[in-house]
Amino acid sequence: MNDEELLRYARHILLDEFGIEGQDRLQAARVLIVGAGGLGSPAAAYLAASGVGHLVLADDDEVELSNLQRQILHTTDRVGWPKAESGKHMLAALNPQIHIQALVQRLDDEALDEQVGLADLVLDCCDNFATRHAVNRACVKHRKPLVSGAAIRFSGQISVFDLRRDDAPCYHCLFPEADDAEELRCATTGVLAPLVGIVGSTQAAEAIKILTGMGETLVGRMLCLNALDMQWQTLRFKRDPACLVCADRDGQPAAVPPN
Repeated sequence: MNDEELLRYARHILLDEFGIEGQDRLQAARVLIVGAGGLGSPAAAYLAASGVGHLVLADDDEVELSNLQRQILHTTDRVGWPKAESGKHMLAALNPQIHIQALVQRLDDEALDEQVGLADLVLDCCDNFATRHAVNRACVKHRKPLVSGAAIRFSGQISVFDLRRDDAPCYHCLFPEADDAEELRCATTGVLAPLVGIVGSTQAAEAIKILTGMGETLVGRMLCLNALDMQWQTLRFKRDPACLVCADRDGQPAAVPPN
């Protein structure tokens, strides 16, 4: 770590739980962020500012004027840009010392499998169940930690699915995939702008904790926020031993957590 990096990350290094070793771990990490919208914007910005060495930003959408109310990676002069490229532009200005890769594509099964396999950690910042479940399946296959967030109207939620652990539930354990699942969209129901900032920032905090080995993550817990009355709730859940996605990891039976 050179003198400029020591100065840039000094406030992290001052933390006893973090130190130079934690910063070195961030700089050596590769993180895949699926979605460069409301959640991906604050999550990516904080991970870039914190010095995660390699960020992969995947999104096939373009910046629209209606995005700018909450998607802080993008600016008015970049309306019409691919979101991944716009995000890369902003993150490079924020921290030119890291590597940022823009993937202007919806990750299909093969591309998603490749990117998850290369990553040390994955952030689910997307806005639809199909992609969330596809990301979860890839993380289960490669046993990569997944930090998932969601926000709609005034409600937000965050959880961690650390698939490196035999006792950890996966996303499917909590939200089983169903063809008839009701999907709410910001475009039709609305969302409070700072809410996605709160959720995305919390995702970044959990990601940093996982990458550095600090503290206790949200494995087996889901934080739920009602921004109207600013009340947080914590819901606890366990791995489903009959889960269709993670009941058999690497050929080993699911470990059922103790009651």
